[in-house]
Amino acid sequence: MAVGQLPVRIQEFANYLTSLLAGLDHGAGWCAVFWQRDPEGMRACLDGREVPPWDVVEALLHDLAARYGPEAADAEKGRARPLHAAALLAYDTRPGGRDALADRLDVMLREQRYATERLAELGSLLPTAASREAADALRLDLAWARDDHTRATARCAELRRRMADLGRRDASAPDAEGVPPSSGTPAPRAPGTDRGVQRRRRRGGARFAGAEEEAADPAAPAPPAVPVLPEPAPAGGRGPRGARFAGAQEEPDAAVAPRAEAGDAAVDAAARRAAAGTVETLLRLRGEGRTGEAHVLLAEAAHGPAARFPLLAAEMEAAGLGADWATLLWEAASLPAGQLAAVADRLAAAGREADGEQILRQGVGRPAYEIGLAVLGLAKEGRHREVRALLDAYVRVRTPEEAARSAGPDPRTLVPLLLEAARGVSAERHRDLVHALRVAGLTA
Repeated sequence: MAVGQLPVRIQEFANYLTSLLAGLDHGAGWCAVFWQRDPEGMRACLDGREVPPWDVVEALLHDLAARYGPEAADAEKGRARPLHAAALLAYDTRPGGRDALADRLDVMLREQRYATERLAELGSLLPTAASREAADALRLDLAWARDDHTRATARCAELRRRMADLGRRDASAPDAEGVPPSSGTPAPRAPGTDRGVQRRRRRGGARFAGAEEEAADPAAPAPPAVPVLPEPAPAGGRGPRGARFAGAQEEPDAAVAPRAEAGDAAVDAAARRAAAGTVETLLRLRGEGRTGEAHVLLAEAAHGPAARFPLLAAEMEAAGLGADWATLLWEAASLPAGQLAAVADRLAAAGREADGEQILRQGVGRPAYEIGLAVLGLAKEGRHREVRALLDAYVRVRTPEEAARSAGPDPRTLVPLLLEAARGVSAERHRDLVHALRVAGLTA
């Protein structure tokens, strides 16, 4: 699409992005990262052929804060948010926009899964590093893998919101922006989606959806030397981080209530009807090829009551929707940690221990401080089973240093719980965690 043909809102945001970048040092910070990793994607955003994900804009605002101060960045964020939202709406309401979003979500879900696996792999390799140099290289790779995971997570959340917004609009309504019909040329990727962490793969936006992954490239360049931002504090924001993990309110969940007895047959029957209705709708959407709406339905189901998960598992497997059940589990892994633990507990109680362990392993790739806060909340509610399950998965997957950082919100409460979990894994893991806690100044 030529610049002169752009819808007004997309053009306005492209102009804004150009002016924002004009005030930044392109050789430093996140701006340098995006230009080095994906210059084509950056040019596409400046030309208006693509609207960048919000995490990219937020990262550039972080650069602005580093150069001109947080007040300037806060003021700029107030301008950027509405311009970005309007541009996304204009972009998504083009013909074929819904399918493009569904394709892109599929790609980003794969990105998220790969980053989760990479975090676990690197975390297991770090304790075995043969030298300080090897350990430092692994820590750098871990930093990039964490950034990959938080960005993919944030982008999945953004894409689901955009799909939900489209679902609320009348599909037959004319586009007020006057966007020309799609030419059939797939959209370019947004910046920051190509990764340089030991392996390079064909990834990114909708144009790469369904493409085969490239083989490992031993000559791939190392990630650029950029500052790795620290774990977020409990209040206040920093640059890019996982939007689905942070800021999500943990609502009261039926899962924490006592399990239904015979007298609660009406409640059980209602839950079964709800699960059956979800599966019936999912079958219909799949049969009609409405992939985007099926994704939205799965995302909504993942945020439903934890007690409904075993029922959904049975209904979906009986209907031959095993792949959708796997997707639902991946969605559940991104729930706030307290809700995640409740879902895992319900699955284990229903005899689906493997599913519960899977989502816990996938879900503990979030910031250490957030894990600590979640465990505190569960402990205060007396949800000791969920505390044990969450920490068991956490100390298995994360490094001792990361596990030690999770005690930050309340060391007096969290250190004993962490040590108990580590002792249950192995004597070696317990010893390593004791050392990491001492180094962090959290124990004597």
